[in-house]
Amino acid sequence: MISIKPKGSTYFSLGLIVVILLAGLIMILRDFAYKGSFGLWFYLISATLITLVLLMLLVKMMAGFRFITAGRDQIIVKLPLRGYQKAYPVSSILAWEEEVVVANKREFKQLTIAFSDKQSISISNHEHESYTELVKYLHKKAPKQQVKKKKA
Repeated sequence: MISIKPKGSTYFSLGLIVVILLAGLIMILRDFAYKGSFGLWFYLISATLITLVLLMLLVKMMAGFRFITAGRDQIIVKLPLRGYQKAYPVSSILAWEEEVVVANKREFKQLTIAFSDKQSISISNHEHESYTELVKYLHKKAPKQQVKKKKA
């Protein structure tokens, strides 16, 4: 059985950034309440921007928190924050595609799998463990459903 789960290092670094942003937001609001050393516009704009970035980062972390198990001719998808768990047989895969992007001399890969009940999952090699094993499993069990890239 192949078990795909979020990388701990990714969630640790994102969590650290969330803590830093939260501390910055608290410092800005505390400065506004006690000192007021900047103009009102600075506090309004900075607090709004930090809050938006903080919320987007938290949503990104929560949306990417999923566990996938592949083996025995099925793929089990678990989304703990939604309370969702479903087992898909390999025959219910409509299509799957692996996208590769090279940026800053690093290779970023993303795998998207579409199922027959109009659900899809996406995982990446930088955010999830056992990414390559899942791609090998799909090459072995569902080679006909792979989306072929057209050459330009």
